[in-house]
Amino acid sequence: MPYERVVGNIYLLRNQKIMIDRDLSVLYGIETKRLKEAVKRNAARFPADFMFEMNAKEFRNWRTQIATSNSDKMGLRYAPYCFTEQGVAMLSSVLNSERAILVNIEIIRAFTRIRKVITENTTLRRAIEKLEEKSENHSKNIELVFSYIEELQSKVNTRKIKTLAKTKVGYKLPAAKRRKQ
Repeated sequence: MPYERVVGNIYLLRNQKIMIDRDLSVLYGIETKRLKEAVKRNAARFPADFMFEMNAKEFRNWRTQIATSNSDKMGLRYAPYCFTEQGVAMLSSVLNSERAILVNIEIIRAFTRIRKVITENTTLRRAIEKLEEKSENHSKNIELVFSYIEELQSKVNTRKIKTLAKTKVGYKLPAAKRRKQ
């Protein structure tokens, strides 16, 4: 089963990565109705952190994103069950078929790869943030150095002007030539 096919069916809902019953039933090659029946028969295996049903607001939002004209098709009459990674893993014990086992292995691998990518991106983001902080600090330090240089330059220029004002500017004639004039 291609990784992209599995990842394309993983959604973020309630700050959790989930898979929806109808997508899972397609992957397992069974009807959504049969998947839900199996889950209901084994309800004790699916606590709230393994599986939950979309609430009315989530369901309306999700339905509008699918954009189907006939809501009676594609299992959209009822709010779907949403399975977390642990819920998907539990499905392998409930759906006892060779295909279910193989599909679950691929789904768990997909969740693991997603978690790895997120972790790597988080590490990379933190490293970039540290570099930006250092860069900002360096920029502030450089600005401070330039302000000190400007301050020193203005003091030096002020002294030169005062020194120039005290000395006469021009050509001095030797004493002998000054007398002749």
